[in-house]
Amino acid sequence: MSTRMKDRFLNEITPALMQKFSYSTVMQVPKIEKVVINMGVGEAVSNSKVLDAAVSDMQLISGQKPVITRAKKSIAGFKLRENMPIGVKVTLRGERMYYFLDKLFNVTLPRVRDFHGVSTKAFDGRGNYTLGLKEQLIFPEIEYDKVDKVRGMDIVIVTTAKTDEESRELLTQLGMPFAK
Repeated sequence: MSTRMKDRFLNEITPALMQKFSYSTVMQVPKIEKVVINMGVGEAVSNSKVLDAAVSDMQLISGQKPVITRAKKSIAGFKLRENMPIGVKVTLRGERMYYFLDKLFNVTLPRVRDFHGVSTKAFDGRGNYTLGLKEQLIFPEIEYDKVDKVRGMDIVIVTTAKTDEESRELLTQLGMPFAK
């Protein structure tokens, strides 16, 4: 499944991008470097069992064991102390990254209720794209009955593109469903 996307990138997308942006060498063509999936679990401050559920959900979604993120500093208003576990994240590269993106574009995002495409304004100015999801239930691996609480997540697609325009074109060619 993921090799299909990678082959398409090499055989179809690279020449199209080279022609559109008039690159002189293949090495100038932007590529996807990594995909970072982050899930903040604020309730972990009062209940450590919540973190285990988040870890298992993230492992099912990404196919890789997540890393537990910890608080950098204490915030009394949130009853948070330094080094407390407050979330989980996964960094995907290579085959797993292409597999996840293929699944995200073709299976997961179309399952979102009233889906009209993802925003074209979520680029950071350096060619990276951030997508926020409100619930983990849209992923086919997650069973509705086994979910203890609906949690959102951020998906960051890091590219080697210099501008947002290059990155937008790369993601469009890969099949990302942008809003019209």
